[in-house]
Amino acid sequence: MVIAATLNDIATKAGVSVSTASRVLNNKASEYRISEDTETLVRKVAQDLGYRPNHVARGLRLQTTNTVGLVAPDISNPFFASIVKRVQTVAHDLGYSLVVCNTNEDSELEEEHLNLLDRKRVDGLIAMPVGQDSSEYHAWIETGVPLVLVDRCFDDLDVPSVVVDNYAGAYQATSFLADSGHRRIAFIQGLPGTYTNSERLRGYRDALHDHELYQDDRLVVGGDFREENGYIETKLLLGLDDRPTVIFASSDLITLGALKAIYEDGLEIPRDLSLLSFDDFDFAPFLKCPLTVVRQPRELMGEVAMKLLAQQLENASAEKKRVVLRPEFILRDSVAPVNVEPASETT
Repeated sequence: MVIAATLNDIATKAGVSVSTASRVLNNKASEYRISEDTETLVRKVAQDLGYRPNHVARGLRLQTTNTVGLVAPDISNPFFASIVKRVQTVAHDLGYSLVVCNTNEDSELEEEHLNLLDRKRVDGLIAMPVGQDSSEYHAWIETGVPLVLVDRCFDDLDVPSVVVDNYAGAYQATSFLADSGHRRIAFIQGLPGTYTNSERLRGYRDALHDHELYQDDRLVVGGDFREENGYIETKLLLGLDDRPTVIFASSDLITLGALKAIYEDGLEIPRDLSLLSFDDFDFAPFLKCPLTVVRQPRELMGEVAMKLLAQQLENASAEKKRVVLRPEFILRDSVAPVNVEPASETT
């Protein structure tokens, strides 16, 4: 059995006080004006002895757990998975463990997970909410535990948040389709009532309005961000007598479902139907027809979220700001131009 080295062991071998060894190993050498030589010596001795800090004991002293909770709507979704992965990496670098809870887009399950994380006494929470009701997060704020929202936000919550400019991304994409000659542009939306979906839908509608295109309500369909939604709604859109010339899928999983339905019907993209996706699969450029997309900076969202939470943990009075990241429009091959015939003159 290997006996773990203690601060006393390190202090004795390095010839310093226990308090000096503790301050060095807690990254406070400069604060207490400990010389670089002493700091180097203490760290070398700690490494030689295989010292590992007792985070549990430290947490009991400081009433912290060095643990962060994360609530995600669907970790099978590549978008959320990428954010979770980046949060975990940054959290680890900052000395925190991460507890991930998957709500499966279910508000009741979300409430259960929030209660669980509260009982575990996590130091802070990063949440990508189901997004239709903010009451549970109001209750969380009352606990005094720092909270950062990602992707789906509530304007009535005064907490730090990280979002993508969903409106600008959807507006730019829809404008591109209109400028390419498309007049019947279908939009398969995600979960109505969520911040993300509402902003994308608003960008789509405003672009149609600004390009003086008729807004056919039959072309706005869908009810969640899942693959089945994309598949079913695409099947229904393709069954219309005056079907759309292009489908704008508002998430990566919706796009997967749309692709399945399109290929099942024997159609070819973009010869028979154009397709544009909000978000970008890792393999989107390598499909038979590479997809034109609005790419979200997923990894950056996760990194910024964890750093915002770390600021709150270090300073409870730190500014509670919303960071808005710009999406990137990437033109590939899945949208074909449509020739618009000029109106005939009457004589």
